[in-house]
Amino acid sequence: MQIGLFGHGKMGKAIEQIAAARHIGIAWRITRENRADVTPELLRQADVAIEFTRPEAAYENVMTCLQAGVPVVCGTTGWLEQLADAEAWCIQNGGALLWASNFSVGVNLFFALNRYLARLMNQHPDYQPAITEIHHVHKLDAPSGTALTLTKDILAQLDRKTGWTLHPTPPGMENIPVRAIREGEVPGTHTVQWTSRADEITLEHRAHSREGFASGAVLAAQWLAGKTGVFRMEDVLGLKEDALPL
Repeated sequence: MQIGLFGHGKMGKAIEQIAAARHIGIAWRITRENRADVTPELLRQADVAIEFTRPEAAYENVMTCLQAGVPVVCGTTGWLEQLADAEAWCIQNGGALLWASNFSVGVNLFFALNRYLARLMNQHPDYQPAITEIHHVHKLDAPSGTALTLTKDILAQLDRKTGWTLHPTPPGMENIPVRAIREGEVPGTHTVQWTSRADEITLEHRAHSREGFASGAVLAAQWLAGKTGVFRMEDVLGLKEDALPL
């Protein structure tokens, strides 16, 4: 198998190491310096492209792959207002696109637990949710895409909340407070707290390195090869709600 890399920063290099360990070749590496060299013929040398760049570049990169007929795995966050357009084009033209706010297997299991607990909490109005995410100072978007996924999944299950706001949220508001902290070189910590007057329940995921994200992205690329459609990591991991014995 051959994969192509849009972006060769810290994540791109981590993906390259994981790919090498799995005997997967790198067909090409596209960065800002050689973006002008991109042609459909070059892109088609890869079975699947993996895109980890910047929010302002992601849509063009994804569409360039789709229009060349190359399946694309995208982990760039901060461009969700354009994602729906890319997915619609993908479906209409028989392409393959897998976007995820986080490719870590552990985080996606965390997502499943978050959805299940939110479903239970819909029957317990004394508990109020809050989300905190901590990342390194180089991260461009805030809140993180992972925090937004956690928030969206809670809102889909919880009737008493209608949206989210950056912390602090005034007491009594119908929004979920989300706190975004940027410090040091933290690879990613996400916490979901449910607080009542009597007690508190906390779900937390702490990444130790980028390895989990990179490994999941390569796993997603291997899974996507040869498929058509729009997918998420829960498809890769079999975590769809209707497939779980909850």
